[in-house]
Amino acid sequence: MLCLHCTIMASPPRSPGQPNRPCSEDGIPVVDLAVLVNGDARERSQAVRHLGRACQDWGFFMVTNHGVPEDLQSAMMDACKELFGLPPEQKAEFMDAGPMDPVRVGTGFNSAVDGARYWRDYVKMFAHPELHCPAKPDGLRGVAAEYAARTRGLLLELTAAISESLGLPAGRIAERLDLGSCFQILVGNHYPPCAAGPDDDDGAVGLPAHSDHGLLTLLFQNGVDGLQVKHDGRWLLAKPIPGSFFVIAGDQLEIVSNGRYKGVLHRALVDRAQARMSCVSLLGPCLDAVVKPVPELAVPPLGLEFRGVKYRDYMEHQQSNKLNEKGALDLVRVNRLEL
Repeated sequence: MLCLHCTIMASPPRSPGQPNRPCSEDGIPVVDLAVLVNGDARERSQAVRHLGRACQDWGFFMVTNHGVPEDLQSAMMDACKELFGLPPEQKAEFMDAGPMDPVRVGTGFNSAVDGARYWRDYVKMFAHPELHCPAKPDGLRGVAAEYAARTRGLLLELTAAISESLGLPAGRIAERLDLGSCFQILVGNHYPPCAAGPDDDDGAVGLPAHSDHGLLTLLFQNGVDGLQVKHDGRWLLAKPIPGSFFVIAGDQLEIVSNGRYKGVLHRALVDRAQARMSCVSLLGPCLDAVVKPVPELAVPPLGLEFRGVKYRDYMEHQQSNKLNEKGALDLVRVNRLEL
């Protein structure tokens, strides 16, 4: 059973003026949460199948009618922007933090291993089971607490529907990953403008190609594009539908689904003239959960694709090393020669 802190929050019914779009103009799947939550049996069945195809074919989609207030999103973005503008001495205690410390402020990905080569400032805050955040700016804690709760509810709704799309009971993935004690992290990203932009072969990169260590990631940005996803062997610039979130499938979804759904490769490029900001809410299993494929999805002829791994160990491994596309999954991938 999910804990009270992870209570799923139902989205408001979809109004006639809010169409259920199966995909954006560039082909990125669009999932209408209002249909998943409030649709009739036929609508829900179609929406669950559409969600499953999005996870299988893309590992990436947009979610609309999600119920997270726009003013809350703006408040979260503004609080992160204010934090980035603080003098260095007010952030110093978090700037030498390690990958598993609950609050970290830094540049690049992990400057201890990547030499801060990437054009990015960030703040990372563990948000669940317990919220950790800097004391400054004033008001950050309240905004982060509400934003974490609302986005956690959204991500848990999506997880239940994804479980159904795999032919499993709605609560099966949550049970398998102990999402009653789920791990959640909030990330604010700031990508300053750089003259060597994404049109250059060797232009500035905010973050290189990688997949996320968690289960699902929710992302929105400040109106400046830069997120790219790899689909069918090519990089696609993701342009959001107004009011939507991007949803990114992570490595733990790939493991628990036994490879049926893939953690998508994505990267962040830097704009030449404008600063780009994004706010991320990442949902993961309980840190002490041993993540392995659901047995029902590992039956012959497919067999077992991944070994079990404690999520805490997987996260620390991925966060402590240079980003290498999906190289972290090699830690748990089954070598067929061993079978």
